Amino acid sequence: MDEYKIFAIIPARGGSKGIAGKNIKALNGKPLICHTIEQSMKSRYLNQVFVSTDDSLIARTSENCGAKIIDRPTELAEDESSTIDAIYHAIDTIKDVSDKDIIILLQPTSPLRNATDIDTALDIFMKSDCDSEISMCKVEHSPYWHFKYEGDKFKPLFGNKGLQMRRQELPDVYRPNGAIYITTIENLYKNNGFYCKKIVPYIMPPERSIDIDEEIDFKLAELLIQEDITNANHGLGQ
Repeated sequence: MDEYKIFAIIPARGGSKGIAGKNIKALNGKPLICHTIEQSMKSRYLNQVFVSTDDSLIARTSENCGAKIIDRPTELAEDESSTIDAIYHAIDTIKDVSDKDIIILLQPTSPLRNATDIDTALDIFMKSDCDSEISMCKVEHSPYWHFKYEGDKFKPLFGNKGLQMRRQELPDVYRPNGAIYITTIENLYKNNGFYCKKIVPYIMPPERSIDIDEEIDFKLAELLIQEDITNANHGLGQ
C-alpha cells in the first residue's frame, strides 16, 4: 500500500436520457449517488473518493456525503460523451498520481454494491496477475437460446445447436454488471479503458447487480433494500 495509492472515481453527469435527475433521485430515502459514496467511504483501501460531475446539485449532494468533487467540463458531459474521457479528465485534475496507482470506477447506478464488494474486488486485483478486474454476474437466460434479426426473419444467435441443448447442458455465461471496474493508471492509458488482455472477474450475485436505468430498476432496488433491512432486523430480533 506504500508503493501506490487507490482512487475511486464516481462519474455522475447532470443529464440523463432515461430518468431526469437520476443520480440524485431518492432511493430508500437518500439520493442515488449517496449509496455508492457511503459504501466507498467505508472501504479500508481507498485513499480518496472523487465524484466527477458537471452538475452543481450533484456536486453539493456528493460533497455532503464526503466525496471530493471534480468539476467536469460540459463537453465531457453530453449524451455522446464517453466515460473514459471523463476519467482521463479526473486523473489530470487529481494530478498527484503515478502509473502504479490503482483506479476503481464505481458507477452510481449500481447502488447495491457494498463496501465488502469493493474491498474484496480490490483484494483479488492486488493479488492477481491481471491487467484489470471487472465485476460480473451470471446471465439468467442463456444467450445460446437468443435470436437476432437477419433481414425480416429471426435467426438463432449461435445457430441451431444451442437451441437443441437442455438448460443443464449450456455453459454458464457471465456479463459485466456495471458495478466495479479496476485497473492501474498505466494500464488504463495503455488499453484506453478497463477491457484488457488479462481480465479477472469479480462475480456478484444478481440481487446486488441491479443497474439503475429505468423506473422499474428503482422500484426493484428499493424492494431489495427493504428486504435486506427487514432480514437484518429479524436477525437482530433472534
